[in-house]
Amino acid sequence: MSNAFYTLYQNLDREGPGEAGDVVWVAETVGLAKDARMCDAGCGSGADVPALLSVAPHGRITAVDSHKPFIDELLVRVGTDPRVTAYKGNMAKLKGPFDLIWSAGALYFLGVRKGLKAWRPALAKGGVVAFSEPCLFTDTPSDSARAFWGDLPELGGADSIADRVASAGYETLATRRLSDAAWRAYFGPLQARIDALRPDADDELRAVLDAAQDEIDRYASVKDETGYLLSVVRPA
Repeated sequence: MSNAFYTLYQNLDREGPGEAGDVVWVAETVGLAKDARMCDAGCGSGADVPALLSVAPHGRITAVDSHKPFIDELLVRVGTDPRVTAYKGNMAKLKGPFDLIWSAGALYFLGVRKGLKAWRPALAKGGVVAFSEPCLFTDTPSDSARAFWGDLPELGGADSIADRVASAGYETLATRRLSDAAWRAYFGPLQARIDALRPDADDELRAVLDAAQDEIDRYASVKDETGYLLSVVRPA
């Protein structure tokens, strides 16, 4: 992660779209125990950790991210809460057992098939994975909707994601789209940060700001065609 990229995202509430309601929905869908053992894989600065703790107040969370400054931010966010352990590491090498592996907008770094296969040994008996993945919501997406995700491999609809889940040896229990509120929770603070940094930005930072601004601007025109799909899956 470049210094300019981290300058943009440092101490923001979120590094991607999401809302506490997503976590609540997952917990209700699977009947998550109040003492669940959870992992936040690709946790960033821990935006979803408070929501995870709220649905399993007697549980424990292991939070993993490859970027150490995000882990440092997470530890500030949770303070001395003994229920949370966070470390810089490779989310492909989780050590469980976990009743829930939560991954918001991060599994695509590994790929759905590879990631789910890697996580299977870390799941407790009856454990589930909840992950959000870029998804096309129409069978006839515009070029703009496809281009929103750049050259992301295997971009497709809900059926495509379910097929990848099945090929990894899992079954899909439930899905839902991330809401407009989830995107606003991400884009609102991000837009404010872009506006604050732009006047004094050097060329490197300006390029990062321009890319983020482009994402915000383009999403408004494609949000009916694409976004994130949150899937709850378990080993078949």
